[in-house]
Amino acid sequence: MSSRFIPCLVLFLIISLFGCAPREPQSTEQKSSEAPSKLRIAVIPKGTTHEYWKTIHAGAIKAGKELGVEIIWKGPQKEDDREQQIQVVQNFTTSNVSGIVLAPLDAKALVNPVREATQAGIPVVIIDSGLEAEVGKDYISYVATDNYQGGVLSARRLAEKMGGTGKAILLRYQEGSASTELREAGFLDTLKKEFPNIQVVSDNQHAGPTTESGMQAAQRLLSQFPDIQGFYCPNESSTFGTLRALEVDGRAGKIAFVGFDSSEKLVQGMREGKIHGLALQNPLKMSYLGVKTLVSHLHGEKVEEKIDTGVVMVTPENMDQPDIKEVLLPDLSQYLSE
Repeated sequence: MSSRFIPCLVLFLIISLFGCAPREPQSTEQKSSEAPSKLRIAVIPKGTTHEYWKTIHAGAIKAGKELGVEIIWKGPQKEDDREQQIQVVQNFTTSNVSGIVLAPLDAKALVNPVREATQAGIPVVIIDSGLEAEVGKDYISYVATDNYQGGVLSARRLAEKMGGTGKAILLRYQEGSASTELREAGFLDTLKKEFPNIQVVSDNQHAGPTTESGMQAAQRLLSQFPDIQGFYCPNESSTFGTLRALEVDGRAGKIAFVGFDSSEKLVQGMREGKIHGLALQNPLKMSYLGVKTLVSHLHGEKVEEKIDTGVVMVTPENMDQPDIKEVLLPDLSQYLSE
């Protein structure tokens, strides 16, 4: 081979070698500069049928849209299905979610599932109803109404309508529900301390998870105690069930009646003079702040361990005030129309 061809051959080989070499993998610095994946937040209510939970859903969607995170809504249909809610929490624990916002059906039964989620690296925010676990360790924050204060306000409103004397009934919701148990305690404690002339003739019956079961329980109590002057219920379904029972019984509007939460039917009952007070939470704000708190935590920000979302007593006299009306019947169509 001629010596003058050797340099050309070497040059050709060098170009071929480096031209076909594979590209270097992307550096860690390059990878970290890419946009992070979208956060996925699981929101688990106690149930999915009552109007209250539809408002909770809307608040979560509102926060999700504002923050650019995906909201996954899933819960038991009925508010007495502890096993199904436990299973939902466990399923999300093993799936690819960034965090969980949970309204526990049972203050004790949901403790272990929440701890398992936290230990798996999935932070949990508790909303609506308490959990018998340690905030800051087992879950990061509790966002809810001051439920005891809601019971205090309810007792004072009922006593006002009863004239401070007479016989009253408390129809409880169901065992294990921390939020309603606090409302019941606030109600009973306040009557005992402030209105000794009001006798609670029944406080050991439970309405159960549906309007139908609440109506049946209320009908039994109305039959058993025909001479009562007051009736109190601590949640939406028991309040609506009792309203229906009073209507069938013919005593709607004749017995002082105070309930909790709101819906179109309960607001109509108040306009018709059949309901004299509704302790009003702000469920849209509650779930909105629940999601926001969780996202702030995921971004490494310090969050409050307890957030009070407020409670007011709504009456026929103040129900049309703009600030009350906005919470009493919020427009959910912009969030749940999809």
